[in-house]
Amino acid sequence: MSNMHRIQWFDQRIRESRYPNSQALAEHFEISRRQAQRDIEYMENTLRAPLLYVAKHRGYMYEDRAYVLPSLYMTEEEKNVLRFLANRYNQYDYDNADQVRRVAQLLDRFTGGQDMVLDSRLPSFQANPRLMETVLRLSNAIREERVAEIHCGGEHLVVWPLRLFAHYNTDYLEACCGTSGKLRTFRLNQIASVNVTERRFNPAEAERGLPDETAPAVRKPFTARLRLAEAPPGGETWNGFAARLSSDDRLIYNVDFYDTDTFLQHLTTARWEALLGPKWLRVKLRERCADVLSRIEREH
Repeated sequence: MSNMHRIQWFDQRIRESRYPNSQALAEHFEISRRQAQRDIEYMENTLRAPLLYVAKHRGYMYEDRAYVLPSLYMTEEEKNVLRFLANRYNQYDYDNADQVRRVAQLLDRFTGGQDMVLDSRLPSFQANPRLMETVLRLSNAIREERVAEIHCGGEHLVVWPLRLFAHYNTDYLEACCGTSGKLRTFRLNQIASVNVTERRFNPAEAERGLPDETAPAVRKPFTARLRLAEAPPGGETWNGFAARLSSDDRLIYNVDFYDTDTFLQHLTTARWEALLGPKWLRVKLRERCADVLSRIEREH
């Protein structure tokens, strides 16, 4: 049960002038006093509830009786989106990682703290509905150790899902193929449908499968040569991209990237002085900026 149910109960007791406290909350929902106190602190700090402890009644009341809880109802689909994003943010391991993980913890509290098996280094800012559905079904299959049937690349396969992971900002499924007994890697955006069956499998047995040639190959990154507006903190990354000092000039860096569109998007918002190379990247950035200017002029 999520803490929202407990908060609504606590709110109702206050409105009935019953002066609830952490002990009453803990006993009613069979949780620890510490968890109950966290719920009360959440009401006070996050929901801005004007709680006032009344020593005479050993419980709480609202200092402002006009206060109402914000809308706490959330559909299951909305919770699934937040669970997905919470897991992606929770795996972020670049600049400002602590702040990003705090966002993940906040999202997780709204969903009742239900974990999903998903490993990724980059935060996801877009949640494609079909990809979301695929991730959630496969996450359930992995957690419950259930056999799944998938349609991928024109194939209908019976697989034993083992883990979800991200590689170069693309999501993958690693699974043991029920036919060949080998480990295979599938891109999630190429999986057309997933059906989780009632049959179970042994993960330890599945992981003894042989590696498959279809695993994503390690490829070399592209490198951009940039004169930055200021030296990046620590000198090893620039806003999450690997960066190396390029010359005696302390502001010229070689910055590695894998996805061209993502890096171009970043260049349109980040602070830098000059893009020194490569030439093809300068051409693409110029074309993108020209397209934006053209659309602005057209709108005007």
